[in-house]
Amino acid sequence: MQIDRQTLEKLEKLSHLKIAEENRDKVLNQLTEILEYVENLNELDTSGLDSYFSTLEGGTPMRADEPFNDPEVPRIILDHAPESRDDFFIVPAIIE
Repeated sequence: MQIDRQTLEKLEKLSHLKIAEENRDKVLNQLTEILEYVENLNELDTSGLDSYFSTLEGGTPMRADEPFNDPEVPRIILDHAPESRDDFFIVPAIIE
């Protein structure tokens, strides 16, 4: 599949990104190469595989689900917020 300039413009709008004019050709080529690589996956016959297929014997190993509790983490996060008060983020009102 070939990505054209029109498709690239749509992708820019959807992603809210702006690609510099001097980089457009490079990005077009890179996206085309990525899509060609992904299209190679269509050649794989997966009809005989179960939906829970894993390359690891016994499936994917699970780790213990242990909570991480560091009381400093919320304080560090709030210290980097533009505005906070009483352990809450202060944000602009969005409903009028």
